Amino acid sequence: MVAGLYGIAMKKTKKNSWAALAIAAASCWAHPAFGQEVAPSQSQKDSLSVTPYADIRYRLELVDQNDLPRNATASILRIRAGLKTGEWNGLSAVVEGEAVVAIGKQLYNDTINGRTQFPVVADPEDILLNQAYVRWRPDSRIEATAGRQAVNLDNQRWIGSVGWRQNDQTLDAARISLKPVAGASVDYLHAWRVNRIFGSDSPQGIWRNTDIHGLRGGLKIKSLGTLSAHGYWLDIPSAPAMSSRTLGVRLSGDQPLSQNIKFLYAAEYAHQKEHGVNPLVFGLDYLLAEAGLVAGPVTAKIGFERLEGDGKSALQTPLATLHAFNGWSDKFLVTPPNGLRDIYADLGYRLSSDGPLKGTAFRLVYHDFRSTRLGIGYGSEWDAMVSVPLRKNITLLGKIARYDADRFGADTTKVWFSIEARL
Repeated sequence: MVAGLYGIAMKKTKKNSWAALAIAAASCWAHPAFGQEVAPSQSQKDSLSVTPYADIRYRLELVDQNDLPRNATASILRIRAGLKTGEWNGLSAVVEGEAVVAIGKQLYNDTINGRTQFPVVADPEDILLNQAYVRWRPDSRIEATAGRQAVNLDNQRWIGSVGWRQNDQTLDAARISLKPVAGASVDYLHAWRVNRIFGSDSPQGIWRNTDIHGLRGGLKIKSLGTLSAHGYWLDIPSAPAMSSRTLGVRLSGDQPLSQNIKFLYAAEYAHQKEHGVNPLVFGLDYLLAEAGLVAGPVTAKIGFERLEGDGKSALQTPLATLHAFNGWSDKFLVTPPNGLRDIYADLGYRLSSDGPLKGTAFRLVYHDFRSTRLGIGYGSEWDAMVSVPLRKNITLLGKIARYDADRFGADTTKVWFSIEARL
């Protein structure tokens, strides 16, 4: 089904993207076992099982940015559908297509439509092959994956799939994961292409001919947490300033303080220097320290994150899920040359009692931003979110970010409303 859908969609022009989306939606909802494994018949007992799936997300994003003459209104639908097979002699596969389309007028800058009088909403229309990979798992300790794939490591600070945007980030890569003993893991990946959130029509939408290597080892230590070490070598000809070598260590875990209270903690240090095609010479540090408490339905955390800058270069994390860090207004997707210091407080609450709103989550976050060099006050930000599970597979989300500029950027307010169904 998905292969046929993708073949049809790829023949469509942007003007006919509505037709492609209609075909996708109809195929998803009409399939009698969508989201369930297609069981083989008696004559197909030895054949490979196939499970179709889909993720449909609609989002309305509103942006008011003081240094631009117009406010942005982006009404965007994303349909992602795929097929995943069961394992046969350790082998399995996934093929996944995706269509992103604007509903109504494009009153926003999607980074390629030239509407620079509006703030950026980085969700350009596109129809694409999102994932296509083969996985081999000869036993529970070894897993190898090759092809186009979403990759998320640790907390996605260095490598992530940017799931917040309608078109996520994937890598054309080969990856091997090992679990040699209980509690220990080793991951290695090599990526030769980065399929970024900006889509195939953007000059920066695809980083081709990359030479990216990632190595991570982790060990779960009882009464301590997970201790990991990582190294990332990024050689990106399409973005020389983002090419770097980063080596670091991370510790994260939790400890019970009483029957209902847990202490949370995370700490990380990394050092980054130039690598590959980067013409500059630098050596810059990354530091994270975070502590928190979980008491029943309440989670509270405070943290300090430091990305060093020397006035010419700054520590960068171009493959990260950046929206998850340094404020939801996305003012610091690229670290300023003078670096970034972010002190933040994060408060969450989840309804656990029975009722129609069970599982509803609330979150409130505050950030104070300064430079690491010269101590320049960049600004501050308040973020708030509520997430309501309407059903097990349907989620309603409301979210707001308010950035108050001091000496970096412009005052910005962003508001989101979305509904997502996973089938």
